[in-house]
Amino acid sequence: MYSHGKITAAMKAAFPYTIPIFAGFWFLGITYGVYMQVSGFSFWYPMLMSLTIFGGSLEFVAVSMLLSAFAPVQTLVVALMLQARHLFYGIAMLDKFKGTGWKKVYLIFGMCDESFSINCSAEIPTGIDRGWFMFFVTLFNQIYWVTGATLGGLLGALIPFNTEGLDFAMTAMFVVIFLDQWRKEKGHAASLIGLGASLVCLLIFGADNFLLPAMACILAFLTLLRRHAGEEGN
Repeated sequence: MYSHGKITAAMKAAFPYTIPIFAGFWFLGITYGVYMQVSGFSFWYPMLMSLTIFGGSLEFVAVSMLLSAFAPVQTLVVALMLQARHLFYGIAMLDKFKGTGWKKVYLIFGMCDESFSINCSAEIPTGIDRGWFMFFVTLFNQIYWVTGATLGGLLGALIPFNTEGLDFAMTAMFVVIFLDQWRKEKGHAASLIGLGASLVCLLIFGADNFLLPAMACILAFLTLLRRHAGEEGN
């Protein structure tokens, strides 16, 4: 059993690490909520989707999926491809999640890029319970996203304003992620493969149908690249 003092101490230790996430999550969350509202959905949709999905890029894409024809297989494939990086995050966190008890279930569900980054690299102060620290990092980050999305849904309904170009927020977010990844890469082969495959598939299949072929091509090329690198290493 954990004392109330240990839980409170872990919460106080975790909170400062999440403050930078707050600004980004609130801005994107509000944008997402407004985007859902102007797309014809009440504030319940962004609130419940942020509670249950908690995957920013996937939630933005889900808006167009909800407005399109029923396509469960395509939705499943897109969701898996967009969030596939979490498989690798999970492998990296296997040791850190050991011994966290029931909190492990929530830590797995709530692991996003930002929570992974903090929980993976943070120097937890001496005497602070590791499991509760990671739990509160994850909880605070989800609270920021859920409240931002809900507020955006409410504001979109109550305050009339020009929302032209608002859906570009998702594109901007992916551009920022790409540029950050480009900056951190030693070589740019993977990024160039992604750009090239997407451009070719866009020209061949058109804007409405290029996503899945592009993802399949990227996966195939990266697999070949990885296999080639392994053979050279031998």
